[in-house]
Amino acid sequence: MLTGVRVLVADDDVHLLDAVCEVLARLGASVVRAMNGGDLIEQLATSGPFDLIVTYISMPWMSGLQAIRSMRAAGLPTLVIVMTALSDPRISAQVKSLGGNTVLLRKPFQVSELEAAAHALVPQASEGSPPRELRGRK
Repeated sequence: MLTGVRVLVADDDVHLLDAVCEVLARLGASVVRAMNGGDLIEQLATSGPFDLIVTYISMPWMSGLQAIRSMRAAGLPTLVIVMTALSDPRISAQVKSLGGNTVLLRKPFQVSELEAAAHALVPQASEGSPPRELRGRK
């Protein structure tokens, strides 16, 4: 379960956005939505902090990777799941460069893979402890 975990989900595909938000909410997370990278940054500023961000790479105005790089440059260590359907071999290295608290999830993926990625990043949530961000992790 992700009870008490605040999650920001960003994707310009409304169907995928709805599906991902539904899965995370069903796991007990409090979910906020963003429709593009710019909206992701805006939600971070106005509705943050978040324990986990789930973002798609290819979005209008600002990609998910650009948004997460901006977030990292601002010093935010938030846990991130990056989703993509792109087959570019450089993507794995780009995601790894965002830090060890980031996971790449390639589409198409199963609900169980999304759940496993979220639990891998936020293991305390599955054990009933407060998420790392809530405990003041630096």
